[in-house]
Amino acid sequence: MDLQPLGDRIIVEVLEEEETTSSGIVLPDTAKEKPQRGRVLAAGPGSRNDKGDLVPMEVAEGDEIIFSKYGGTEIKLGTDEVLILRESDVLAKVTSTGSKKAKKKELAGAAA
Repeated sequence: MDLQPLGDRIIVEVLEEEETTSSGIVLPDTAKEKPQRGRVLAAGPGSRNDKGDLVPMEVAEGDEIIFSKYGGTEIKLGTDEVLILRESDVLAKVTSTGSKKAKKKELAGAAA
């Protein structure tokens, strides 16, 4: 079944987090937090503003995103489970998945 989201909705494939901690402890399903990362499978055309003009979506198909923990509606498509979210439930777009050591963070207002 093919789905096309309407308005400012997106269809997201939820990405599972790691099942082991950094110390090597395997987490059972009951101890895991609800995932908040996903990949956009399809995006609607966007919402309308007060004048009726179409406002395009900021996310596109293939983008990796961070979304609200309990946002959206879970549906099952065959054997796959996907999430339908509004664009307002998207908190951020993942731009790179590089290591933490690659860039040094600088604090705003901090001078050395």
